[in-house]
Amino acid sequence: MQNETQRKILDAFFVALRPIAKILLRFGIGFREFSEVAKTAFVDVASSEYGLRGRPTNISRVAVMTGLTRKEVSRIREKLKKDALLVEVKSTPLSEILHRWHSEDEFVDESGRPRELEFAGGEVSFSSLVKKFGGDIPPGAMRTELKRVGAVEENDNGSLRVVRRLVAPVDDESNLITAVIHAIYPLTATVAHNLARDRDSNDSGWPQINTYSRSIRKSDMPRLRRISSDRLTEISQSFDDLFMAYESLNENEGRESDTNVVSVGVFYFEENDDVASKVW
Repeated sequence: MQNETQRKILDAFFVALRPIAKILLRFGIGFREFSEVAKTAFVDVASSEYGLRGRPTNISRVAVMTGLTRKEVSRIREKLKKDALLVEVKSTPLSEILHRWHSEDEFVDESGRPRELEFAGGEVSFSSLVKKFGGDIPPGAMRTELKRVGAVEENDNGSLRVVRRLVAPVDDESNLITAVIHAIYPLTATVAHNLARDRDSNDSGWPQINTYSRSIRKSDMPRLRRISSDRLTEISQSFDDLFMAYESLNENEGRESDTNVVSVGVFYFEENDDVASKVW
């Protein structure tokens, strides 16, 4: 039987799962497939994080914790041993070129801004940038694609300058996977970390800051979206500059093995779900 706290938590997850259900249904994924993924996540966490003396949690205890049968737990654990994650989010060549154009010393000016580059000629050119960091993509093809997505502009003399710093995935599948891995997962992982931290220690938790209003006039929404977009872009670029500075420091010190993943997320949100709007 659920106690009051558990019921409130499950109600909150019902609200949070509504947009997830919308996304999955759009891609033709039903409850059966989602249920299998959810069971696998429960078994994985219960097995790896609740063991004693550094050993995995035994099957019987995992079954008690998750409410699954011992047979089901055993099946899922065998599956986890064999299967690797199919999702792999890589930096696209376009994103890598833009990132390097903003971060490599030879391609930025004295103020740290991306230099305007000649297409070819000399050691510092767009072609040399692509040859260093674009894999096997020809510079001409890279120029065409960056122009197509509006990330660079070509001047009358043939030189190229950056006008956009980030390139979003162009197809729904890539955009969704990137959003889940780089936005939803970091946010929920931060919530989980802050709940699990030792409150008697000096650990103040990871920053998790939200601000909201219940009473914005509908007529003000377009202007609010525009202002929010501008300010969030400024914030994200300032953190990108900070991360690039630490990346350069790490390269100079030759400490590639001593690295970790860090993410800062900023976002804008409007409630348009009548059910979820009741919790605001």
